[in-house]
Amino acid sequence: MTKEQRMDVAVFRYGVISDFVNGPSLSRQEKRRLLQGKSEKKWRIPFSEKTRISKSGILRWIRLYEKSGCDIRSLYPKVRADKGKSRVIDDDTALGLAELRKQFPKSTVAALIEKMRKGKSEAFRRPLSPSTVYRFLNQRGLMDMTRKTPEDRRKFEAEMPNDLWQSDVMHGPKVLADGKNKKTYLIAIIDDHSRLIVHAKFYFSENLVNYMDAFQDALLKRGLPRKLYVDNGAAFRSVRLAYTAASLNIALIRARPYKPQGKGKIERWFKTVRSGFLPDFQGDTINDINSALTRWIGTQYHPKKHGATGQSPFERFTAHMECLRAAPANLKDHFRITARRRVAKDRTITLNGRLYEGPVALIGKNVELCFHPDEPDSVEIKYKSRSFGNASPVNLAVNCRVKRAKNTHADMEPAPGSSYHGGSLL
Repeated sequence: MTKEQRMDVAVFRYGVISDFVNGPSLSRQEKRRLLQGKSEKKWRIPFSEKTRISKSGILRWIRLYEKSGCDIRSLYPKVRADKGKSRVIDDDTALGLAELRKQFPKSTVAALIEKMRKGKSEAFRRPLSPSTVYRFLNQRGLMDMTRKTPEDRRKFEAEMPNDLWQSDVMHGPKVLADGKNKKTYLIAIIDDHSRLIVHAKFYFSENLVNYMDAFQDALLKRGLPRKLYVDNGAAFRSVRLAYTAASLNIALIRARPYKPQGKGKIERWFKTVRSGFLPDFQGDTINDINSALTRWIGTQYHPKKHGATGQSPFERFTAHMECLRAAPANLKDHFRITARRRVAKDRTITLNGRLYEGPVALIGKNVELCFHPDEPDSVEIKYKSRSFGNASPVNLAVNCRVKRAKNTHADMEPAPGSSYHGGSLL
């Protein structure tokens, strides 16, 4: 299992235990009831065929997380002892079986096995018992694909401000950019309890970079939510977003595909934007529309009494300021990108086409580089979770005059300062 996959599993486990470790105090009876509900629920567990989680498993994750001082890495799965051994149903067979079931949703298990046996792929010719195939399909909800049952949908509202944020993207109007009309996208985040817009901004793309920018601005302005409810789009499925949220003790909840009902509050606000803001907007550029949107939210939307709550969003949000968690001073560090690189024999490290110098002690080691794409001169080096300061951009002219340090007994100690400066000038 790769590091990214282990991160994905850790984020999932945090989502399961977040109600116990990051929420209002619960009585013993409430904890038992919550634990019982989670153990009976069907889950889509990353990289696993299982759909249930035992009570003991949930309690073990809680102990590991609290014992580590709330470190998300404590929830990483251990490397399997049987790694590399074959399974009854390997990945190729599982993928082919699921696809075959979608093509023949009414076929019996025996008929599917016969179709697999006659298939051209070698993966389909492996002997599988009916019970194995049935268990595989049943665990994934593929046994009865024709029956549709009514869903229990109920209105809900978070109890306090910043208990839950809802976020989504709206297609906006075209504005002038570089002499051309370009389409815009409105990324917005709303507080579920108060309906206050914690942040909203138009961008030229709905990609991950822009969403992370909007998310960071929202945290700076309104503090940390306990849960973030997002769409199932590509930007929201990013491991980077999930890991950033988990590192800030924010549970990330993704909407089910083709089920927009859970995002009703943000969808309703988008309708208000279309009917109350866009028709009166007068401007040409993206700066114009963002400035106008900020004014409209502050003067027209936030002070206005909301029909569902009987209060204005601003009044309702500020009525319980004691419940808000401020963003940490090092918030920006939680949004850095991490890349793995090997330190070459000449101490150089290549990142995004640029050369950096690393410590002599780390020559030949695989290190982690933590950086912001827009700050190429600030790249932190980490090895085995310890910081070795910032990497220095290579200056070939200066290196001609630098005395080389011997590396016969280099100590593997982290740098005491925030940046690393190797060598000494003659």
